[in-house]
Amino acid sequence: MDVLLIILIAVVLLVVVGGAFLLRGRGDDTDVLDRPASTEAGAVDEVTETVPVDVEPDVIEVEPEVITRPSFRDRLARARESLAGTLGSILSRGVDNQTWEELEEALIRADVGLPATMAILDRVREQAEADGQTDPDEVLRLLKAELTERLGGFDRSLARAETDPSVWLFVGVNGVGKTTTIGKLAKQQIDDGATVVVAAGDTFRAAAAEQLEMWADRSGASIVRGNEGGDPSAVVFDAVEHAAARSVDIVMADTAGRLHTKSNLMEELGKVRRVAEKGAGTVSEVLLVLDATTGQNGLTQVQQFTDAVDVTGVVLTKLDGSAKGGIVIAVQQELGIPVKLVGLGEGLGDLVPFDEHEFVDALFATDA
Repeated sequence: MDVLLIILIAVVLLVVVGGAFLLRGRGDDTDVLDRPASTEAGAVDEVTETVPVDVEPDVIEVEPEVITRPSFRDRLARARESLAGTLGSILSRGVDNQTWEELEEALIRADVGLPATMAILDRVREQAEADGQTDPDEVLRLLKAELTERLGGFDRSLARAETDPSVWLFVGVNGVGKTTTIGKLAKQQIDDGATVVVAAGDTFRAAAAEQLEMWADRSGASIVRGNEGGDPSAVVFDAVEHAAARSVDIVMADTAGRLHTKSNLMEELGKVRRVAEKGAGTVSEVLLVLDATTGQNGLTQVQQFTDAVDVTGVVLTKLDGSAKGGIVIAVQQELGIPVKLVGLGEGLGDLVPFDEHEFVDALFATDA
């Protein structure tokens, strides 16, 4: 009897424990007995049926890139610092013969260039002496006015042809930022309502086309590219024909960086320009991209590239990182070519139209 009782108890225990394990094995690892009623299969169907049919799932919107225009005053700190010591000395001491020597040294150090510096100071000194002016604040006001006047009088707009597509050719030595400049400018033009094709005419630098393609994607432009090491003239020509067939407004053509002292490379650049105009397009801008930190060597570059392809304007990059902002004055005074755009940083909005008033005010600001 005891044996039968023990066997009966064991059977009951096996049934109870086995049943518990079977219940735990259904569904996921959560115990069904502990689940809220609303998560059971039948309840889920009921909840689904109560969702209004006109409610759409949330759509994740991609925020557009915000372009913020920088201030000349904020970004020209290094150039301003190079003048600060001289200006402080003049303001504390007054105007005398040493004043003009110090101003001459400061302007030359800022890369205004000797011819432009002498012309500017001769004019300012003549005005000051004619007015009997010895107040340092007034002399500096005369200097600012003279600089602003000499920087003015240039057409800084980016020219468009009478019939599309307009071709903007970008030239310059290696490492000045041509490809980045094209990307930023394409973004700005597209935001203003224009349509843009970029041409990967730098077929020699490794990954140049890939870099330009990245900028095209970012800006919304289309891109025409050729084989690595191919004929850059052919790429530009194809881009112009591509743009004409699709009624695109502007073709922005990248070119390989080249030393301005290499005559064969400069001749090739001339060929790129000639071929660009053989089809449906018109070259309305040839923009020389110039590194502001190169100093007076930049003048030689401008002259050589102008001789080869008739430069219509200068894009001065890295102006925010240079203590030699006077190169703007030298380029315009000595070569008569307008600085149309300047780079004041690495952001999308940091390529801005040059403004002579803002530029001069930023150099002489004392409360920045």
